[in-house]
Amino acid sequence: MFGLLTLSAAVFAGCSSSNKVGGASATNQTIPGATKWGHYDGEPVTKWNPDGRTMTLLTELHYTDPHGQVWVAPIGSVVDGASLPRYLWSIMGGPFEGKYRNASVLHDVAYDEHKRPWQDCDRMFYYAMRCSGVGATESKTMYYALYKFGHHWKFPIKRGKPVKYEGALVARGEEIPRAVPVNPTEINQARNWISNTDPSLEQIEQRAQTEAW
Repeated sequence: MFGLLTLSAAVFAGCSSSNKVGGASATNQTIPGATKWGHYDGEPVTKWNPDGRTMTLLTELHYTDPHGQVWVAPIGSVVDGASLPRYLWSIMGGPFEGKYRNASVLHDVAYDEHKRPWQDCDRMFYYAMRCSGVGATESKTMYYALYKFGHHWKFPIKRGKPVKYEGALVARGEEIPRAVPVNPTEINQARNWISNTDPSLEQIEQRAQTEAW
């Protein structure tokens, strides 16, 4: 099936006036005047490709995170949700459905480009989900799963194609082989823990790092 799919459910000029910076924790600190979760600019339009699995962006998607960093999914980007462990699809209902889709598009592009550290890309995904209205438990569960089981890369490396990042040339990231498959039991346990304790992102990272691989 071909045609245009407009990804509009989560696009706002700003996420919400009620998300202005207040007494937020260190995880949610923002630049002065920014909304708590950042904001989107523009509305992405895509078309399904003949393979039936991927989509191509016909318009750019811009997202500014709470720290003022701009993330762009340019025209012509091909996305398929592969940057997210497939098990998460059972939690979120598919990477391009509902409130998750804009964040998923940005995350796919960021993971494909390897222009920034994977940790930055995953944090962006969390903030973009919250900006789109995804709840705290779902967003943090997906953040945990990405931190623990995502397709990460070393950044930077000495031998790599230089790319421009924040005005300077840096080395493109190199994939780190991931031999451990996604463990649904660990993700479900982490989700229960997140639901009961509402941990910070730093606490989620610590749990993911200290659990046995």
